[in-house]
Amino acid sequence: MPAGSDHHGGGPIRGPRSLVGGLLLVGLAALALILTADLNPGTLRSMGPGMVPRALAIGLGLCGLLLAGSGLVRRGQALDRVSLRGPVVILLAVAAFALTIRPFPLGGLATPGLGLIGAGPLTVVIGGFASPEARLRENLALGLGLTAFAMLLFGDLLNLPIPMFPEAWADLFPAGWSQDGRLRVTAGLLAGVAAALVLAGPRRAAARVDVAGRSEGAR
Repeated sequence: MPAGSDHHGGGPIRGPRSLVGGLLLVGLAALALILTADLNPGTLRSMGPGMVPRALAIGLGLCGLLLAGSGLVRRGQALDRVSLRGPVVILLAVAAFALTIRPFPLGGLATPGLGLIGAGPLTVVIGGFASPEARLRENLALGLGLTAFAMLLFGDLLNLPIPMFPEAWADLFPAGWSQDGRLRVTAGLLAGVAAALVLAGPRRAAARVDVAGRSEGAR
């Protein structure tokens, strides 16, 4: 059976790709709930550090259950040949975030605590290379933009206790500046650099498809 073709097996599994994908999402959600069990969720009026991760994990698990259920009742595509590039790179990205968001002891040494300003773009840049079509400039622009959004959302609006930047960066601002002021200026700088990277870089030529279905951009 060609890779990606519809599954026509006679067993109870009608969509193997949907079933496996759904079960993986359920597994990730369960892992996230276990790892965040020690975090205080707080209340809706006073959200704790565990509120958002648990809500996202529950939503992810529900989506996984729906996707896995569809694999049992709806005909879907068969499983493709597994490539290790995506899972390995994503795991490296997650490890990079965990090791750099705050100081992490490794034997007698410790990794530098870069805060979200360093760990965010680094994670997105590494994770983006899970796709063979990834480009460094585009990954960096995406990472800076997402980090700026995350800093405003989690640090300014939700006031979650996430390290945003190292002390050396905070010391660059005048002594009278508040933490919120430093946070907003930093997010604005990141967003500005991300926009400049998008505007300054070459744009990919849009592929034109003629009536015969041939892409001229690929010639």
